[in-house]
Amino acid sequence: MLPDQVPPAIIETFQRQAALVDSAELTPSTPAADLPFGLSAPYWLELRDYDPVAIAAGLGKPMLILQGGGDYQVTVADDLVRWRTGLAGPPEADMRVYEADNHLFFPGAGPSTPAEYGTPQHVDPASSPTSPIG
Repeated sequence: MLPDQVPPAIIETFQRQAALVDSAELTPSTPAADLPFGLSAPYWLELRDYDPVAIAAGLGKPMLILQGGGDYQVTVADDLVRWRTGLAGPPEADMRVYEADNHLFFPGAGPSTPAEYGTPQHVDPASSPTSPIG
């Protein structure tokens, strides 16, 4: 189902569930049926404190961060900048953007869309690292 084909009632349910996840009313005993994807309240509460950039920075290991330039879910402008800032110091982080690739590293032309994920494809050979990380 494409985003423009989702019935308004389903969208309203998702919006209500997402608002509950973000609200102070969310407690460990909130029923999973009231939350997105039926996932438990403790899961959503734990995500509030999860900062993947800070965790990665604290590992003290070299990293390879790959980004699809056409990714509309995790974007260069909104998300990769956090990684660049958070991993600016040692250890070294090699960050590569593959401009033609979407979220799954499938190459394409123009803006990426959800429909691309339904078409069998292969990962862009250009985005496959050719040398191991030290």
